[in-house]
Amino acid sequence: MARVQLSGIRKEFGAATVLRDVNLTIEDGEFVVFVGPSGCGKSTLLRIIAGLEEASAGDVRLGGELVNDASPAERGVAMVFQSYALYPHMTVYENMAFALKLAKVPRQAIDKAVRAAAAILNIESLLERRPKALSGGQRQRVAIGRAIVREPKVFLFDEPLSNLDASLRVRMRYEFAKLHETLATTMIYVTHDQVEAMTLADRIVVLCEGAIEQVGAPLDLYQRPDNLFVAGFIGSPRINLLSAEVVEAGAAEAKVRLLSGDVIGVQVDASRAKIGERVTLGVRPEHFDLDATSNTLTAIIQFVESLGAVSFAYGSLEGSNEELTAQLAASAPVRSGQTLRLGVPAAAAHLFDPAGQAYRRAEAGAEGRSA
Repeated sequence: MARVQLSGIRKEFGAATVLRDVNLTIEDGEFVVFVGPSGCGKSTLLRIIAGLEEASAGDVRLGGELVNDASPAERGVAMVFQSYALYPHMTVYENMAFALKLAKVPRQAIDKAVRAAAAILNIESLLERRPKALSGGQRQRVAIGRAIVREPKVFLFDEPLSNLDASLRVRMRYEFAKLHETLATTMIYVTHDQVEAMTLADRIVVLCEGAIEQVGAPLDLYQRPDNLFVAGFIGSPRINLLSAEVVEAGAAEAKVRLLSGDVIGVQVDASRAKIGERVTLGVRPEHFDLDATSNTLTAIIQFVESLGAVSFAYGSLEGSNEELTAQLAASAPVRSGQTLRLGVPAAAAHLFDPAGQAYRRAEAGAEGRSA
């Protein structure tokens, strides 16, 4: 079993608290991604699981066993770093075999393990090369292969694609997904890139300032964010967040007035909202409807970006400085300087209270929420 359980994890560096009471269970075979802005504590949490950092408080269990005092080598984990950390004087084969040689594994078993890992990663032809003769993507595969040969209970990846160019990152995301499917081993992956998180994860853990904001499947976080931070962090292009005032509030719908004066209905349980309260309306760029005749807002378009299949219209809400992005069909007759009426589907919009917490979708009730 490779179940990972974190209970009450805190980490302090002097007076600075980096992790605050983190509680999380990762099931055997899951691919979980820690995501958040720089400095949120995601890499520190990964290093605590690996045993490279000691928690100031709390327990780490791997496969049900308490490992707080176990060394990294005793924990049965393998970590792949952003920097690859390959030995430049060794061949690919020697790099992948090195840990097994230190563990005095028989030569024949080492050879079998190295060649099996090389086959999984499609690097058999590179085994006699040295790292300087490899591309960035090839070096990353070697670093992953070095981890695979150890047959760990848990794979830990610390921003492994950060050094690669954009096109290679896309290719390597596919490679990681395929690797997880092949090995069926627990994997924990750290990134600041929410696109990587959305495309790779079974579940995403969103962290901010050392605390977990929300845990859930990618689409759950995208469609039902718990708060403003998660809504703003998950999704590309970023969600539109517009200041508003509550004018009607009920258990099935709220109506809010924007700075433009437009009144928008949102299908959420707003029974705890107060008339006149300042709230935030959230609308994903792809949810705007150019053909709608009701529940619309007024936008002044300043720039149109055509990407072939779709276009993005960038502008601002009428009468305000609030920025707005709308995803439209490529054939939409929209140009810079134009004033548009954009429909807001009431069932797809989000609403956040003055503290930044989401009002639950009226149709979702209490189901499907992440703790």
